[in-house]
Amino acid sequence: MTSASPNHHPVDHAKLEKLAEVAVKVGLQLQAGQDLLMTAPVAAMPLVRLITREAYKAGAGLVSTFYSDEETTLARYEHGHDASFDRAATWLYEGMAKAFSSNTARLAIAGDNPMLLSNQDPNKVARANRANSAAYKPALEKISNFDTNWNIVSYPNPSWAKLVFPNDPEPIAVAKLAKAIFSASRVDVEDPIAAWAEHNANLHKRSAWMNGKRFAALHFQGPGTDLTVGLADGHEWHGGASTAKNGITCNPNIPTEEVFTTPHALRVEGHVSSTKPLSHQGTLIDNIQVRFEGGRIVEAKATRGEEVLNKVLDTDEGARRLGEVALVPHSSPISASGILFYNTLFDENASCHIALGQCYSKCFIDGAKLSQDQIKAQGGNSSLIHIDWMIGSDKVDIDGINADGARVPVMRKGEWA
Repeated sequence: MTSASPNHHPVDHAKLEKLAEVAVKVGLQLQAGQDLLMTAPVAAMPLVRLITREAYKAGAGLVSTFYSDEETTLARYEHGHDASFDRAATWLYEGMAKAFSSNTARLAIAGDNPMLLSNQDPNKVARANRANSAAYKPALEKISNFDTNWNIVSYPNPSWAKLVFPNDPEPIAVAKLAKAIFSASRVDVEDPIAAWAEHNANLHKRSAWMNGKRFAALHFQGPGTDLTVGLADGHEWHGGASTAKNGITCNPNIPTEEVFTTPHALRVEGHVSSTKPLSHQGTLIDNIQVRFEGGRIVEAKATRGEEVLNKVLDTDEGARRLGEVALVPHSSPISASGILFYNTLFDENASCHIALGQCYSKCFIDGAKLSQDQIKAQGGNSSLIHIDWMIGSDKVDIDGINADGARVPVMRKGEWA
């Protein structure tokens, strides 16, 4: 293990400052007087400090940051008593939910080693994840219902960089990952704020086209894939910046290349194969192949991480159904980089994807006004999990299917038709 001292050299400080500015001004659009709750790995301290500065410059009320640390996470698996793995910090998540209810903005810095727990007992990992998911649900609901403005950005943690660039010495791996993050986050240009405005306009144009079509379903066809995804009744496509229930327009994911909506939980049929590995809670799950009947996964295989995948699917009733379908062109900058990030924030923006579990209520017409029962009646799925995995490539074609069965080309060989 390397020490977690901040690496001053490999990361371009000027671009890191731009990323901090984009996180606050584009990602969150933090308002004067608004509090900010941030979570980050300790390795991301240099970015935390810059974001905190930008937030106070923007008029933040109070910035509170919670840190995670790889060594202390592993200590639990090495020395924790068995009963420890059914525990979670319920009090902390209740506090977070309370904060989000009082208009606190949420920012997460991603960057943990995606393979941190790959050598730990999968049963303990699954139990800890289940306990955490259940405790986190009140806070997650505020985020998935888009009650407040929130954002995720990334920092090139050395342990993550070494996974992405295993053949390079650590400083070079960190420099390469930093460069890739800055490029994908659109901060390696003269005016990142303007670049984001243009990018958001393009994503809105795509969403508007899909919303104009009102497809009943999408049909995905490619190697190992023949999947029909019914779309929820009254679904709405989103992409790029959108407005939270507190009235603030933010960009939740930086980077983002997707337009996405809610599938109908009961209307998914056929089989689908993943096109990239999924890194989930410190485990790599590769070559996923699942079969749907009546919206439910009835068969699931993977060449690696199959045990973890099946435990995830057993989380609850909604874990075997879809909560999101997203379209991303194969030529997206993240896909073009050719880098597998082992991080969903990036990898999901390299390819079309689907998500198991919880749907987003904002992906319905007038979603903010719908009750949980109405969302369910229109086909929205409910679950403790929301896990995206990639099913798109330059070999996948997608058709939109109208209510009368007529087909319209949406994507050909991974590109917008």
